[in-house]
Amino acid sequence: MCACRFTFTVFWDPCYRFQPPGGDIVPCALLIPGSCDSVLPNTTTTMKAIIQRVTKASVTVGEEQISSIGRGLCVLLGISVEDTQRDAEYMVRKILNLRLFEDEHGRAWSKSVMERDFEVLCVSQFTLQCILKGNKPDFHSAMPAELAQPFYDSMLENMRSTHKPELIKDGKFGARMQVHIQNDGPVTIELTSPTGPTDPKQLSKQEKQQQRKEKTRSKGPSESGREKGAQRSRQDPNASSGAEGDVSSEREP
Repeated sequence: MCACRFTFTVFWDPCYRFQPPGGDIVPCALLIPGSCDSVLPNTTTTMKAIIQRVTKASVTVGEEQISSIGRGLCVLLGISVEDTQRDAEYMVRKILNLRLFEDEHGRAWSKSVMERDFEVLCVSQFTLQCILKGNKPDFHSAMPAELAQPFYDSMLENMRSTHKPELIKDGKFGARMQVHIQNDGPVTIELTSPTGPTDPKQLSKQEKQQQRKEKTRSKGPSESGREKGAQRSRQDPNASSGAEGDVSSEREP
């Protein structure tokens, strides 16, 4: 078992920016004309998660171990000031459906944590929203604690209602924690919520497209799809569907 070392997610800003107390960030080019010709990067923030496949993981506060899991996923979750319920639902769906485990025949990348009935340990990790100002980390992109805690708790409840409640474990929000992670592989996935359109018509269109995809998946392969597959098999009976261990190209939830 090894202690987890947190790593800051760093965004390089080619332009030094000044932020007066309680004020907006001001590009240096506005403070000193002609001092900087760089274009400021997109400041849109998203929810971030570091997902690690583990053989075991635990959280200790002081001398007390407050959570532990066996095989499954340890998720470090950073919530941004701009995150919404849509981001939360996307992240929960992806975390629980990522195919990071082997199946009963040993084929890699075939099963999700839900399909294997494995555990999930979630730890709130605001430092994932770090932006460096020089060498100093700045966390203003992280959602304030008084808003982040109920938001985070609602995500945990969503996970518990989707998976088995007893298999979803948690750290201690706002506490100084020691997170012990025994990474299996190692396998580490960085996940961010998508920065989708804000136009209501576009959002409605995307929702309808997603609903159609989910209905298609629930019905299984169409008749025409089965017929095409049968034709391909007759044409080339030795054809392989892919290398052993390859990730399927089918769309995931």
